[in-house]
Amino acid sequence: MSLLDHAAHRPFPLPATPWIMRQRWHDLLFAHWPADPRELRAVLPPALRPFLDTFDGLAWLGVIPFWMSHVRPRFMPPIPGFSTFPELNVRTYLTIDGKPGVFFFSLDVTSRSAVVGARVAFSLPYFHARMSVMAGRHIGDRLASPAPALPRAAVQYVSERLQPPVPAEFRARYGPIGPARRARPGSIEFFLVERYCLYTTRAGNILRAVIHHLPWPLQPAEASIELNTVAAAGGLRLPSHPPLLHFAKELDVVVWWLERA
Repeated sequence: MSLLDHAAHRPFPLPATPWIMRQRWHDLLFAHWPADPRELRAVLPPALRPFLDTFDGLAWLGVIPFWMSHVRPRFMPPIPGFSTFPELNVRTYLTIDGKPGVFFFSLDVTSRSAVVGARVAFSLPYFHARMSVMAGRHIGDRLASPAPALPRAAVQYVSERLQPPVPAEFRARYGPIGPARRARPGSIEFFLVERYCLYTTRAGNILRAVIHHLPWPLQPAEASIELNTVAAAGGLRLPSHPPLLHFAKELDVVVWWLERA
């Protein structure tokens, strides 16, 4: 059965147009910190400020390391050397026209072609970085000196941005510590992850790209984060207390072209 046949969980219908890109996401850490909505609105593009989402009066800022594979346009197979690479994003959350989505402050990847393609096609703030992921296999550049030990953690992740604004680095070990479950509607977990589009702006216009996947198989997580300056590089302040952590092992995703929101 096709991924598109499983859509009853979505908060809004699938587009009538064909999807244009397919991806598979692996070993995601969702690290989230509560934030003052006034501070986040101040760094959002002006057109998006009215649409910032809050949960119990707080906005949320996420730092999400993972790696992706099987990245390919529609009707094309994955291209060796271009379809598997790490990504690290910094994000917050918006809802426009009843469609909850994600806004990215930055996205770091090892693939130069992904940086250029995403900036041109999707108006997203991608940056080239030296990155390495150890998660049963090695993804990305050569691994630097190891991150701190974490007995039950499965993933070692290192990222160093190579273009301004720098420094923007992330070093951590993380992994799941419990079984996977679907987020309960109305919970903070559901608010943070069950979002099926991204938002960006171009020439002052608000644009939306719809995505589709099955509900997130979330697991409780632990992490040892040694270094994390990717938010600060974008002028964002993270609280000093530990983040809310979740892990997801793998998810298939399809993406549509940008449309006016």
